[in-house]
Amino acid sequence: MRKRITPRNTVFVLLSFEGPDGYATAGGLGVRVDNLAATLARKGYTTHLFFIGDPGRPGEELRENGKLVLHRWCQWISRHHLNGVYDGEEEKLRDYNDSIPHFVKDYVVGPAAAEGKLVVVLGEEWHTTEVMCRVSDILWQHGLRNHAVLFWNANNTFSFHRINWGRLSYTTTITTVSRYMKHLMWEYGVNPLVIPNGIPRSLLGETDTAMVQEVRRALGADIILCKVARWDPDKRWHQAVESVARLKERGWQTTLLARGGMEPHRGEVMNAATRMGLSVREAWCQDGSLEAYVAAIRQAAPADIIDIKFQLPAPFLQVVYNAVDGVLANSGREPFGLVGLEAMAAGGIVFTGSTGEDYAIPFVNAFVLETPDPMEIVGHLTYVMDYPEEGMRMRRAARATARYYVWDVAVMNLIAKVENQARLQGTLQGEPEPAEEAFEQSKLPPELLPAAPKGARGS
Repeated sequence: MRKRITPRNTVFVLLSFEGPDGYATAGGLGVRVDNLAATLARKGYTTHLFFIGDPGRPGEELRENGKLVLHRWCQWISRHHLNGVYDGEEEKLRDYNDSIPHFVKDYVVGPAAAEGKLVVVLGEEWHTTEVMCRVSDILWQHGLRNHAVLFWNANNTFSFHRINWGRLSYTTTITTVSRYMKHLMWEYGVNPLVIPNGIPRSLLGETDTAMVQEVRRALGADIILCKVARWDPDKRWHQAVESVARLKERGWQTTLLARGGMEPHRGEVMNAATRMGLSVREAWCQDGSLEAYVAAIRQAAPADIIDIKFQLPAPFLQVVYNAVDGVLANSGREPFGLVGLEAMAAGGIVFTGSTGEDYAIPFVNAFVLETPDPMEIVGHLTYVMDYPEEGMRMRRAARATARYYVWDVAVMNLIAKVENQARLQGTLQGEPEPAEEAFEQSKLPPELLPAAPKGARGS
């Protein structure tokens, strides 16, 4: 009997609507499953990712030296719905629910069980709740259920009203991404495990200081703020814009770099900004270089609000997060808050809400906003401007915190909880051994270990 989960005895299956293709990415879910699957594969686990993929790409594709198998599902439907993963959503959902359970049983769990391996099936978001239940049922019917551990994860509360919670909790272990989400889900009669999200370790790299200074010179403002979010009332855009107006009233030349989506709430926010006497300009860019991005915002400046109309790739976002005086990740309702964590990884001073941002510690590594009052932002910014050494300390603390939320650590947390559930099922027995192998599997990478305090043993 296996005593612990290792790449030699365990196969992972990820079920999601979104995935790594441009066609399949509509928000943070696609990024999440892409990073989660890639991290598992890089750790040596054979990983199958099922998602609603680009209909023009191969139905099956190998990545990560063959350890990651992409299964682009429902392509025959997607060919008639070319506007992305959620175009033709209900038709895709029916096909997904009907076809995946048999495929997973026949081509993943059955062969793995024949080799004495465990299969961990991870479902993401409400779209996969029915298919997770059906996978459990079909495995049970064919005597394979004890060869699998099933986890289903909630990243937000979208379409919770469509979920049969009793059936889901009976067939799977339910997880979520923050304590805030855990408490929300108590109302549905479930008590999920918390497994935080992750960020790519590449975001911890050194920021291009020369480019940071270029951004500041291009804008030429006393205070520079940044907000990247959907145009949605929950994101508290009004609070962000009003804080710019209050800072301007106090004589601070302030610029807010705003990057939203296509949502109609933008019009309401920009109309409010105009009524407050704020100047608004748009920044456009066709070129894909960092220099072109800087040139675009330089051309739009000076302005109180610069509405960025081009995609912000991760390398430039990291420069912006480091360059600005505050990153406004100030959502009123946030299941996890990935933008805030990414900004912290860049050494940014982040203003988060106080819901799912478990990583944010007030006045230590971030400012945690308790109200929608713009003066709360103004007060914290004034503090940083008056005491710049405090801002530098918070930036260092933010980067140090982000190191504990890379995907390597998130996957380590996931595997530990999967192992515990497998022991409860009886598919794992006994304590992990040998001890040396267990330590090697679970230890943090050296760069993620905290430094020993001076005078401590080993320092």
